Amino acid sequence: MKYRTNMQIMAQVLDNMQDAGTQGLIISRLTQKANLSHDRLISLTSNLIGSGLITKIEYDGRNCYVITEKGIMFLSEYQKFYDFANSFGLEL
Repeated sequence: MKYRTNMQIMAQVLDNMQDAGTQGLIISRLTQKANLSHDRLISLTSNLIGSGLITKIEYDGRNCYVITEKGIMFLSEYQKFYDFANSFGLEL
């Protein structure tokens, strides 16, 4: 069984948020998509908000999480670096 690193989990969460668009994702849907526990995801989203990579908004009476422009740039650069490292046989 191969475990995901914190960076891989963070990238997956950001990717899911990017796919959701401007409506964002509620925490329960994000929990399902990222395959994380609720507590772990709450901690991660708190760190991502603090870093300015995502923002929390109220949409249709629910708290939703939306990726920011900074988060989109981070995800793009991470993917480039991930692909580069993989081309040399390195695992991140």
